[in-house]
Amino acid sequence: MIHDPSTRRIHVIQGEYKVSSDPDVVLCTILGSCVAACMRDPVAGVGGLNHFLLPGNVGSGATGTEASRYGVHLMELLINGLLKAGARRDRLEAKIIGGAKTIATFSNIGEQNAAFAQQFLKDEGIKIVGINVGGDNGRKLEYWPVSGRARQIPLTGAETQKTVAREQSVPKPEVRKPAETSIEFF
Repeated sequence: MIHDPSTRRIHVIQGEYKVSSDPDVVLCTILGSCVAACMRDPVAGVGGLNHFLLPGNVGSGATGTEASRYGVHLMELLINGLLKAGARRDRLEAKIIGGAKTIATFSNIGEQNAAFAQQFLKDEGIKIVGINVGGDNGRKLEYWPVSGRARQIPLTGAETQKTVAREQSVPKPEVRKPAETSIEFF
């Protein structure tokens, strides 16, 4: 692989999304059971990527940190970010990548993540132009948001286990007790 010095690499970690219209930007992430949705508007020349840990939606009263782990939250943020950058919803196209079954004894959260992303995009009327999900190993993803090019590099077993450890070490949001207050009514 030849290194292109004009390319700017932007890393997208779990719970984040990034949007760019710079043709020299490549968005990068490492996925285990997590899923990344890569979306773009080819006419507007803008695209982006998200990286979510859990399918579906978070319950009411969740903090921003907790919500950022869930697919619905990050899918909406990515779509809104693209629209703010000049994309049109009717021209959006998407690729879904990730969702490996990285631990044999756990429920297959990766499969659930991938199924969620596909259903979400179908429900929103966004065309899916590529899917690469499942398998037993994680993957490194590079996505060029303007051209829509995506490259995946399979991780070795040891690299996948490091990714799984990172995914599992995401701190759970602390549950705050309501402040104790006393009120006297006269």
